[in-house]
Amino acid sequence: MKVFLIGMMGSGKSYWGKLLAKKLKCGAYDLDYLVESAEEKNIAEMFEEDGEDHFRKNEAKILRWFAEKKIYVLSTGGGTPCFHENMQWMNSQGITIWINEPVEVLAERLKPEKEHRPLIKELSDEALTDFLQQKLDQRRPFYSQAKIILEGNDIQLKKIMQLIAGFE
Repeated sequence: MKVFLIGMMGSGKSYWGKLLAKKLKCGAYDLDYLVESAEEKNIAEMFEEDGEDHFRKNEAKILRWFAEKKIYVLSTGGGTPCFHENMQWMNSQGITIWINEPVEVLAERLKPEKEHRPLIKELSDEALTDFLQQKLDQRRPFYSQAKIILEGNDIQLKKIMQLIAGFE
């Protein structure tokens, strides 16, 4: 079983990825971390020094390494589904799950983390909510292609496991 977690930054993809992998008894991977390891730079440095396009190409390349693996949970970056036909590729490989938290929840979670996130680093707290809503609107066509969409009360381990079981 291959599970891809998608959604906006701050939605909890990494958090749910670890819990889900433990329950499924498989490896949990974080795509952003893997790109950083391969490049030996953090994402903020990559965006600043090499540009977003360079980052997105490496992200797509590392994502496709997972074609060889049999069972895992992969937490993707917020923009991953929107570039290089990544969403189609993930859907062809396994189960995609969109963790769709409300923009207000995302903004509250992200306020203390802005310095480490290149897309929101320079935004005021007030501008953050508007930015997140715009990004979500841009990404929704990609995210909505997910095989499973979790919102609100559906975002709980028991519910996720039930939905995944429907694909086995």
